[in-house]
Amino acid sequence: MPRVHELPLGLDASSDQPLFLQIARALTDDIRRGRLLPGAPLPGSRTLAHTLGVHRNTVLAAFRELEAEGWVVTQPTTGTFVSTALPETAPRAFGPSMRSEMPALGFELGRAVEPDDLPPPLPKGVLSLAGGQPDVRCLPAAALARAYRRALRTHGQSLLNYGDARGHVTLRVALASMLSTTRGLAAGADNVLVSRGSQMALHLVAEALVRPGDVIAVEALGYRPAWQAFRQAGATLHALPVDAHGVQVDALARLCQERPVRAVYVTPHHQYPTTVGLSAARRLQLLALARAERIAIIEDDYDNEFHYEGRPTLPLASADTAGVVVYVGTLSKVLAPGLRLGFVVAPTALVDRLADLRRSIDRQGDQAVECAVAELIDDGELGRHTRRMKRIYGARRDLLAELLEQKLGQVVSFAIPAGGMALWVRVDPRPNPKLNVEQWATRALAHGVAFVPARRFGFDGRTRPFARLGFASSTESELREAVRRMAAAC
Repeated sequence: MPRVHELPLGLDASSDQPLFLQIARALTDDIRRGRLLPGAPLPGSRTLAHTLGVHRNTVLAAFRELEAEGWVVTQPTTGTFVSTALPETAPRAFGPSMRSEMPALGFELGRAVEPDDLPPPLPKGVLSLAGGQPDVRCLPAAALARAYRRALRTHGQSLLNYGDARGHVTLRVALASMLSTTRGLAAGADNVLVSRGSQMALHLVAEALVRPGDVIAVEALGYRPAWQAFRQAGATLHALPVDAHGVQVDALARLCQERPVRAVYVTPHHQYPTTVGLSAARRLQLLALARAERIAIIEDDYDNEFHYEGRPTLPLASADTAGVVVYVGTLSKVLAPGLRLGFVVAPTALVDRLADLRRSIDRQGDQAVECAVAELIDDGELGRHTRRMKRIYGARRDLLAELLEQKLGQVVSFAIPAGGMALWVRVDPRPNPKLNVEQWATRALAHGVAFVPARRFGFDGRTRPFARLGFASSTESELREAVRRMAAAC
């Protein structure tokens, strides 16, 4: 049975109409306009009398009036409910029509938000290779739940109150220590701001950096939601080419000669979506150019943990001596997107500005979750989980590559990336001149498997003969079935 909440009603003590009739007419109007739906329970007479500040007999009189008119029914020992056979189906001339939805918008909206062109939620039963998402089934849920309970039991009063917009200090300290050890960032807790996912971090950075008309350089194949954040802040975007060595820094240098550039947004570790790493020479060139031109480098290191061969490349931020790198990271890929934990590492002046902006829209994050995750970091649980997932995702990467070679070797070609959570494959139409990657993706969805064509990542929106195939969120049996369906759709 639906829960019965308090039901405040507007009553006028100065009116000549008796209070019980005011209550009855208010409830009738709420039924007509859909606030109270047929079959919905009404609060008990004592509860409603307490809410309205009237005698219980007044509420009982109102209920009797409504029952006599057929608006409500009373069931002994159960309660009073809106009738499922209402006495009046046509609305009064002065009342709204019977409906359960809100009325149409009665005022003008501001400028529209650019659509992200991302695929809609998938129907049930569809296997997804559509993104570099983690397998949330592997989340150490029991350890996280224990840590969450301990956090509330030990610090509940403070965690459930207002806190620091930069994030709970225990998580900022833990992140600073972890990033110093694993990624070479010379940062303390005051250099870290915890956000609700990296998307909030990007929006805050955009708001802090961008003035209307500022030029932000982005990768020509890249992460569209980040572009939206910059555009909404008033930036003008300029796309930089991407090749087998990452973003072309020479193109950024030429752009700087033509016009002032405020910032450049890059994914140097595993370029999104192509997975290539920014070469060492270009890393040095980019840092030197940013230092000379006073350009902010927004480094999005979205899946740093998952590098399978060779030594992982340290972030640009680890070599930044001029304070030009704004480092954005996330725990979504190693834990779960639903926890909404991202972070920014930057000089304290920028972190303080981000905190000021964050207070105006969100005040703070979920301190209890932040405190629990800090415990997972401090006791080594996060590190153990990361090492486990690296083994699992590495095996899934190799299996997907093997299956593609076996089932679709004449149609797709690719280089196995050293890290990341997806493959970037080229679709060769020569075996089948009618094969088009966009049409293939559509047919594949009809066969029960989803993948993302390159057009969704292109700044220019052009169709390209490439697709991104995520492997991390699928088990081995799911990968086998997904490739079988792809082949059937080809």
